[in-house]
Amino acid sequence: MAATPLFLILLLFNFPPGSHTQTQNATASPRPQLTEATIDTIQLAFKHSTLTSKQLVQFYIDRIHEHNHLLRAVIEVNPDALSLAEMADRERRARVPGSGAGLHGIPVLLKDNIATKDKLNTTAGSFALLGSSVPRDAGVAKKLRAAGAVILGKASLSEWSNFRSSSAPNGFCGRTGTGKNPYVLSADPCGSSSGPGISVAANLVTVAIGSETDGSILCPSSANSVVGIKPTVGLTSRAGVIPISPRQDSIGPMCRTVADAVYVLDAIAGFDPNDDPATRAAARYIPRGGGYKQFLKPDGLREKRLGVVRNPFFQFGGDEVVAAVFKNHLQTLRKEGAVLVDPVEISNITEILSSSYEMDALLAEFKPALNSYLKHLVSSKVRTLADVIAFNNKFPKLEKTREYGQDILETSQRLNETNRKAVREALFKLKQFSENGIEKVMKEQKLDALVAGSSSFSVVLAIGGFPGMSVPAGYDGGGVPLGIFFGGLMGSEPKLIEIGYGFEQATKVRKPPSFKP
Repeated sequence: MAATPLFLILLLFNFPPGSHTQTQNATASPRPQLTEATIDTIQLAFKHSTLTSKQLVQFYIDRIHEHNHLLRAVIEVNPDALSLAEMADRERRARVPGSGAGLHGIPVLLKDNIATKDKLNTTAGSFALLGSSVPRDAGVAKKLRAAGAVILGKASLSEWSNFRSSSAPNGFCGRTGTGKNPYVLSADPCGSSSGPGISVAANLVTVAIGSETDGSILCPSSANSVVGIKPTVGLTSRAGVIPISPRQDSIGPMCRTVADAVYVLDAIAGFDPNDDPATRAAARYIPRGGGYKQFLKPDGLREKRLGVVRNPFFQFGGDEVVAAVFKNHLQTLRKEGAVLVDPVEISNITEILSSSYEMDALLAEFKPALNSYLKHLVSSKVRTLADVIAFNNKFPKLEKTREYGQDILETSQRLNETNRKAVREALFKLKQFSENGIEKVMKEQKLDALVAGSSSFSVVLAIGGFPGMSVPAGYDGGGVPLGIFFGGLMGSEPKLIEIGYGFEQATKVRKPPSFKP
């Protein structure tokens, strides 16, 4: 089925106020509190018939109508969302196997680079792909449907996953404008998975799916006070996701709690023949006998060896409030039984953070990866990166070309065979960076994970395809959220979940957003 035309998308955001009244009054039973609701509380309400999936979806649609004009976090609402929710309710009443737990009946927003074969568009936030038709659901979308989740719509993003313009602000999306941080509207929502982070934080959806090449889940999770898991590359399928780099791209959950993020990870992890051999190789890391939820242990910090990377990830520029927050958290980690190796040094960290090798490799990988994605679309106005650039030049008012430009797209397009030697050097250096950096320090110090207080830590994980997690850690003096970051080696998700869950349960600092100017 072709994606929804633009005029129908606009109509979706003009439901009459109060159109949900009949649905709300359909049952006399009191509803649970839906803001900040978790998957567990929602499933319990489903079980006791105090809530239906249709009512829950309608609640979020109403929230989107109320807040999205300000937050610009949702690009499209799925016109079939209520019908899908009704189907989930029927399955639950009929006691269809699997219908009483997990993600069944749970609304989820997908970042707008994740393909869905339905009435939703998949555009990476760009008008260039509006109206294009994908051949099939992305691998993660297929798994979500199999788990019974209701795809509520598409969330905004930094256009082309922040790979369009070096001057555009985080969260800028051609189709929606710039996303706003729901805690402090003038604060950076970070990117590129800004829409999923904002939406989950502002209770526009239960859970969301983002993607990360370098920092695009971890940073917006921190900035919007939500939990983000960036999985080991290949643990979740990238098939049907508009790419930057098959070597670094990863798809992961963004949720209000660690438990919710783990439930989503359990649903989307695993082999996908359309992303082979990456998912085949990573599948060996998936735990048997209970999946990832078995690692949701309140005492998960006990006896974990955590390396505190003070240089440069605990340097806060003299901000005493932020420094105090993380000082207290390090004490909490110790109190909960963790063994802190403080500090640890990543010997080549300055070179990792300052070199251009990662960007050199990404620029070279982007064009062939994107061209392959565009080539396999059923229909599209653009079939190559060159077509995208030409579209942006032809319709500058649509794409804000005059305001922000498209220098990253253009640089990638200019690369050719003569750059091969430089790319080989970049890839070799990145491999060395990981081997002599995070891998070396973790093995020498016998660490379970590294701890950081800055999202710039993401590059250490990104260049090696390693997993990471961001957990809400508090707020600065102006009310802007802070996250704490845990990262490890390939396949270390079980340890990261134990650590992240243990920290969350010991602190519980997340609070709903305040929408401050």
